[in-house]
Amino acid sequence: MEQLIIQLVSGAVGGNVVGGLAKNLSLGTIGNSIAGIAGGGIGGQLLGMVTGGGAAAAADAAAPGLNVGSILTQVAGGGIGGGVVMAVIGMIKGAMGK
Repeated sequence: MEQLIIQLVSGAVGGNVVGGLAKNLSLGTIGNSIAGIAGGGIGGQLLGMVTGGGAAAAADAAAPGLNVGSILTQVAGGGIGGGVVMAVIGMIKGAMGK
């Protein structure tokens, strides 16, 4: 559960960072956050599958609790996923406005 929360918060941050850097794609603070949260959940889960989330889960079972490696993986996956989803939605919104 903690991992999902980290992914969602990182996604919201990633969405707002990309929205701040790419003003033409920005959906506003709330829109960036919502798109980032959705992307953070998706991106974090995908990165966990690609990087061998099963191995990390087995290590966590042997030594319960969050370790630095798993936290950084969740932050990276959530932040990148949030930024990508926010940018894609921003591009779609921009294309529809033309």
